[in-house]
Amino acid sequence: MHFIERDGEGRIVRVEAVEFSGMTEKSAETTAEINEWLKVEGLRAATLQRLQQSDLDMVRVLEDLIEVLMSKGIISITDLPPAAQSKLLNRAQARQALSGLEGLIGDDDERLI
Repeated sequence: MHFIERDGEGRIVRVEAVEFSGMTEKSAETTAEINEWLKVEGLRAATLQRLQQSDLDMVRVLEDLIEVLMSKGIISITDLPPAAQSKLLNRAQARQALSGLEGLIGDDDERLI
């Protein structure tokens, strides 16, 4: 069963497997229109996921760039706004803590603690 919401022009804007507030109809069959909407929605979700992963990757690139610029003396951490300084320091501390935790696991993936 598909529970469907349509906009004012009759286009599908949401399809769910369970009833939801705002649904305007239900269909026991997977029509061509529902199938097309599900396909497009799946592509949209996959694209959004790729963009989110790309954002995470870019954060790491920017961290590395800032680190290189600071190590070469081109910029100082104090050149950055306080909020950026805090975020960079928090991430550096988290990475340092994580690298310390990685040492607690042996090469054969057995816990040492």
